[in-house]
Amino acid sequence: MAFPERFSNLPDYAFPRLRKLLDHLTPGGDPVAMTIGEPKHAMPDFVGPVLAANLAGFGVYPPNDGTPELLDNIAAWVQRRYGVALGQERLMVLNGTREGLFNALIALSPETKGGKPPAVLMPNPFYQVYAVAALTIGAEPVYVPATAATGHLPDYASLPPDLLDRVTVAYICSPANPQGAVASRDYWKTLLALAEKHDFQIFADECYSEIWRTAPPPGILEVVQEVGADPERVLAFHSLSKRSNLPGLRSGFVAAGPQSMIRLRKLRAFAGAPLPLPLQRVAEAAWADEAHVTASRALYQEKFALADQIFAGMQGYQSPEGGFFLWLPVEDGEAAAVRLWTQTGVRVLPGAYLSREAGGENPGAAYIRVALVAPKDETQRGLIKLRDCIYG
Repeated sequence: MAFPERFSNLPDYAFPRLRKLLDHLTPGGDPVAMTIGEPKHAMPDFVGPVLAANLAGFGVYPPNDGTPELLDNIAAWVQRRYGVALGQERLMVLNGTREGLFNALIALSPETKGGKPPAVLMPNPFYQVYAVAALTIGAEPVYVPATAATGHLPDYASLPPDLLDRVTVAYICSPANPQGAVASRDYWKTLLALAEKHDFQIFADECYSEIWRTAPPPGILEVVQEVGADPERVLAFHSLSKRSNLPGLRSGFVAAGPQSMIRLRKLRAFAGAPLPLPLQRVAEAAWADEAHVTASRALYQEKFALADQIFAGMQGYQSPEGGFFLWLPVEDGEAAAVRLWTQTGVRVLPGAYLSREAGGENPGAAYIRVALVAPKDETQRGLIKLRDCIYG
């Protein structure tokens, strides 16, 4: 049986690769997991009661695009957070943002552009679904370095004009995973102007938008409104996984222009997995409440301060502006991960597993990603072990 070739050069997903690297080795101490970005803070108190009150909803098919109440609460949150008014026709509920980031490319990217194969831009390192989505539609994934030299955000404007003319979609994550860099208003404005000039859409992955150090990151929706850009240029993706410590709820949303949303909803009617009704009721409550978000953010800010103290004076250390990862420089990410695991029991992710070789270089190879999701005491213990083992 013949299989498609487009995925033949795709490496294994990051965490199966990590298991192959470490699972056969004996940890050098009590394990401290600092790999996956799975929030460990308490989920909101209302989750259990709301779920229990709506159990009968498992007995009916759920609304595919989201309940009217959920869409209203999402719209109200967008208004509060960004000062942007969106009607329900501009919003759609997702079964986690990964679904939306993948399916939106299928729904919206043309098969060719100017008679040539399309190109899809993505930062390097990046969330792996971007590349798989591009390969699925037969597009060329273009891995654009997001390094210290570019402020850990991709400089799409530096790409050749003939390449930009083939671009159909540019992915961007802010705050960035894994580096925690935040796209400024000027960055968004520059990207919007580039998208207008070369006629492509921006997929803004903003699932870490509510975890920040000193100020809320600007969102692309507010900048679109500020500059009067075409709303069809932009799709914004948000999630309750990080904001509300509900990764298992699998609930997010996408905001898009009216015409884009028509195409998104049409595809989802055939290929999407709607969120069960009881879970939509929990999501309604989550988007309506900010107290739990504020409390969780304060815990992350404590851990940011802890990391700053532990790594004070370390060459190359950069405190993140947002998100909940440290992106730490090392000589070799895989070697550092093995050393940490076998000598201390601390488990981290090699940066190369989040990036691709481009131009003969993998921009993540000399980094490790460290998740600050565990309780403060455990995080402190893990960071001190890491510092003493790798940088001591």
